[in-house]
Amino acid sequence: MPGQKKRDAAVKEKLNPIRSMIEGKHVILIDDSIVRGTTTKQIINLIRTVGAKSVNVRISCPPVISACYMGIDFPTREELIAGRTQRLHGEKYIEEIRKTIGADSLLYNTIEDLINSIGLREDQLCLACLTGKYPIETIENLAEYENTIKMHR
Repeated sequence: MPGQKKRDAAVKEKLNPIRSMIEGKHVILIDDSIVRGTTTKQIINLIRTVGAKSVNVRISCPPVISACYMGIDFPTREELIAGRTQRLHGEKYIEEIRKTIGADSLLYNTIEDLINSIGLREDQLCLACLTGKYPIETIENLAEYENTIKMHR
């Protein structure tokens, strides 16, 4: 969703935690990805406000560390919580993300497990936002890359 204000408003509009279901419990929050971190942080705060003992986060996508130039709306590394944090904190960046979003624990899926779960070879996937290694060197290679993707479908 473009624009931080719109993302913040959408979270508040969509989520209403039920205190009786959460209060005094250890919560496991499962999500597909953490891009900027703002939505996840808001959700964790909402869960805590209704009395969760702990909030443990599990993410099915590996950390998004690089910009996507293929159409996803996160154009700079500085906008990405993992990209920004990895640059600043090196190997300890997952712990820094955990602290930033306010989770008691944080685990991401690995790139290897993601590839295995998809069932395609690594060279058949664009993993640029997860690895920083882009499948094309120049825009001229885009048509060639698209044809390669079509052949493997």
